[in-house]
Amino acid sequence: MVDFEIEKLSVFGNPNIGVYLFANNHYAIVPSNLDEDSVKIIERTLKVQVVKISVVSSPLIGLFLAGNDHAILVPYIIKDYELNDLRSQVDMKVHVLQTKLTALGNVILANNSYAYVHPELRDVKDRIKEMLGVEVEEKEIAMIPTVGSAAVVNNKGGVIHPEASEQEAMELKEKFKLSVVGTATVNEGIPYVKTGLVANDKGALVGEQTTPIEMAHIERILSGRE
Repeated sequence: MVDFEIEKLSVFGNPNIGVYLFANNHYAIVPSNLDEDSVKIIERTLKVQVVKISVVSSPLIGLFLAGNDHAILVPYIIKDYELNDLRSQVDMKVHVLQTKLTALGNVILANNSYAYVHPELRDVKDRIKEMLGVEVEEKEIAMIPTVGSAAVVNNKGGVIHPEASEQEAMELKEKFKLSVVGTATVNEGIPYVKTGLVANDKGALVGEQTTPIEMAHIERILSGRE
């Protein structure tokens, strides 16, 4: 039995699927107008329930949401009806984070063991720790403060920006309690892996321009195979 699947996907004809989708091991949260064929691919690959919402009337769910299996974080600019819609569809905690950096998916990198956050989130670091139930550290990856855009982690492995140092990879592996951490690209060489990659412990979705070599590399890392 295959315990980790990887599949190509485009969202609205766009290979930058990471800006549109958020996933943990319970749910995939997607734009409210996403087509049903894409929904079926997401359900089959990530083996989760798909929830459709908008955030500030935008389809950029992956840009705005962050979290792990303990909680989902949304920016304070979310509309009340959108927040109520999300909370009514998921059986887990949804917290509103009050911070000027509203693209939470780009500035928070988290799994069930640890979280890195953009250095400018220092004022809400303790709040994030409380919300997600993990230790939180201000961090950059490859000198990039938007840590959520520079890496993708589940609870098995971590895919990291190709300019990240060996030391950064080792720290990520240790702190996030991962079996494997490796550098990779998506969509024919894009180094900001979050833009073209959405994953949980059961599977991964990559942008449709991702090459077979990139896919094989990502699958090996996120499945936790040494």
